[in-house]
Amino acid sequence: MTVQMPISARACVLVFAAFCLAQAATAQTRSGAANAKGATAPVQTDEPPAMNVTEWLQRMHAGARQRNYVGTFVVSAPGGDLSSARIWHVRDGEHQIERIEALSGPPRSTFRRNRNVMTFLPEAKVVKVEKRENLDLFPNLPEKPDSSISDFYDVRAIGKDRVAGFDADVVQLVPHDGLRFGYRIWSERRSGLVVKLQTIDSDARVVEQSAFSELQLDAPVKAQALSQMMANTTGYRIEKLELERSNAQDEGWTLSTPVAGFKPRSFFRRPMAAAADDSSGKAKQDTATVQWTFSDGLASVSLFIERYDAARAPRDGVLTIGATNAIRRRLPAPASDWWLTAVGEVPPQTLNAFAQSLARTR
Repeated sequence: MTVQMPISARACVLVFAAFCLAQAATAQTRSGAANAKGATAPVQTDEPPAMNVTEWLQRMHAGARQRNYVGTFVVSAPGGDLSSARIWHVRDGEHQIERIEALSGPPRSTFRRNRNVMTFLPEAKVVKVEKRENLDLFPNLPEKPDSSISDFYDVRAIGKDRVAGFDADVVQLVPHDGLRFGYRIWSERRSGLVVKLQTIDSDARVVEQSAFSELQLDAPVKAQALSQMMANTTGYRIEKLELERSNAQDEGWTLSTPVAGFKPRSFFRRPMAAAADDSSGKAKQDTATVQWTFSDGLASVSLFIERYDAARAPRDGVLTIGATNAIRRRLPAPASDWWLTAVGEVPPQTLNAFAQSLARTR
């Protein structure tokens, strides 16, 4: 759907705080419906429409962008992690505008107009401004989805249910391998808007659940009002996240063995905020963190690669928050001067596959 799910944003922040990266990952959004061992269906017997997996995902993709709505979105994980946000979304012609107000954790308001994102942090009186090419939406489809996603997921109709007062079709997406989670998805019957999602692991356990607890479809949201709120930065210090588009070949990186189903989506350099100058007045070399993002259309993986710094070298480690996993390790020789943080809403073995395949080409 079109929101960056609150628990995913918080999970990425926690991951990078734990591993001492200077730049936080962008919010990741997604969860969904069941896996091959699927859990018991909680629904009635009415069958959803007969569609293949690509058709279902295209319907959800469109439903999230074509409707105005206001609602409260809650994300939970079995360990007790819980977060919620109030969301206002409006389609204004060809433009998508939304506001996400965090209801848990530190105060934060995020505004998005198409790919322009502004995050207001009232306690610090800071506004973070960035442009996101990959918005990490669910389902995370490209502009023209290809049919290859059916090589990695099957769709099974479960029936119908009600979420936040709306009739919903319920389907489960069953992965073909252990490199991705399964998903159970509730989509509003008329529009296809995703109203509830569950991420399921290979043992049929729900590792994360997201749902609207309250929702108003076709709400009278005014695009102009949201745009004015987004533009009101009086009293705030503006910090722009400068991303430089690049590519893996130019930066000297490759995957020796591609991870099945995951296609590269973007590659950026993220300059370090405190890049010191040497005696010649030139900025130190290799002070940027590069971010290489992959997606299979549902799940995304981000590889953050940075130079090893003995003064702040973190330990290798693994972190799990809900459906978000992260691994942090020093790359083996001949790339042992580099550190990798791999983050994604995928099983740990998928991140390990990326880490083992990542290689330096120069």
